[in-house]
Amino acid sequence: MQPIAAPATGKKNVLIVTNDSQVFLSKRLEAAGDIFGGRVTEVRDFFKRLDAEFGKEGNGKCNVSFGIISTLFGFVPSTYAISSYTYAMCNKEQYEAAQVRKDYAGVLEYVSRGYDMVIVCVPKEMFRILIDNNALHDGKVVAVTSKEFEPLCKERNWTFLERKGARIGNENAEKIREKVSELTV
Repeated sequence: MQPIAAPATGKKNVLIVTNDSQVFLSKRLEAAGDIFGGRVTEVRDFFKRLDAEFGKEGNGKCNVSFGIISTLFGFVPSTYAISSYTYAMCNKEQYEAAQVRKDYAGVLEYVSRGYDMVIVCVPKEMFRILIDNNALHDGKVVAVTSKEFEPLCKERNWTFLERKGARIGNENAEKIREKVSELTV
């Protein structure tokens, strides 16, 4: 199945994807983008900066969205209300178990069809699951991941950035910001 084009709104659509964290900021029902601390904080803050510059608060040329691959709920938009849970996946076996239970790769593949750019900031073994399940579309991805995926990224016409820092790193954040800026010209 071919990916569908982003809706013709005159704006580009950008999706930032990361996975959950073992640090919960609340025990209550909260938006998925707000309930996690730890490493998710860096990605959430980056999303807010991109939205402030290119989204409705900024020049308005882009719709910036943020999604989380969660252990209990699978892939969810950051605005979905979720509750805390007992553990967050943190290794290959747990990523695979969550994929079997929730098919987060399949949901991401479907949801990301409407986006012009998908920025993926997940651990190496989760990135491998996304690749093995054809969740990422050629030409649309900015992959912040392990160096071992650099040849595959080039082959699929993706932008490869080696993972630095908790999830993105300052240098990669600036490179991604430049890519989004180029997309909105």
